[in-house]
Amino acid sequence: MKSKVFVNVVANVVLVAVVCIVALAVFGGGVISVFSENKNAPIYRGNGENCISLMINVYWGNEYLEEMLQILAKHNVKCTFFVGGSWVAKYPELLKAIADGGHEIGNHGYNHKQHSKLTHLQNSDEILACNRMIFATIGVKPTLFMPPSGDFGENTLKSAEDCGMKVIMWSRDTIDWRDKNEQVIYERCTKNIKSGELILMHPTLCTKNVLENVIKYYQESGFKVVTVSENISVSL
Repeated sequence: MKSKVFVNVVANVVLVAVVCIVALAVFGGGVISVFSENKNAPIYRGNGENCISLMINVYWGNEYLEEMLQILAKHNVKCTFFVGGSWVAKYPELLKAIADGGHEIGNHGYNHKQHSKLTHLQNSDEILACNRMIFATIGVKPTLFMPPSGDFGENTLKSAEDCGMKVIMWSRDTIDWRDKNEQVIYERCTKNIKSGELILMHPTLCTKNVLENVIKYYQESGFKVVTVSENISVSL
């Protein structure tokens, strides 16, 4: 009799435990990785040893791009440019100059829309339209997608996965489009810097002015400036 009671108690405890785990997985999100890995989750930093990636989002700021490319070439640095499809349509020669410099080209959507508000189909249309424009211009098919303004939803993640793209976010944001202060931007790029950082910037005047000093700081501190794909290769 005691053994039956013990068995029943154990069975009930196990059942309660399973129910709790499932509930946490569904509603809390913290335990779901016990069962499966979310392969289309956005990536916020890399795993490259002593590696840092500069990510330049381009929808405007054309007047500073050529000088930035010259600085990158001077220091033999490759970074990742996430470009908008509508921008490429207007400035194909600038995209060619970026690609000719050996830099990685990423997808930043076609029209800089709020992707969290888009349907699965609309997300896919934005991503694929940008990819087609990039391919038509330089013959490259990007595999990395950064949602405009970092705005995404489940439809975005699923669409990116269906399009064969990895969603990239960032570990540091210079906010250079808002804060037009060279010292502030420099500190955001360098203060307490760690291996694997993905650093977001734009082709602004202040960023162009501090870019060389930022690169020198990294190199003198023992870091390599690499493309996003190289930095996250361990994650993939």
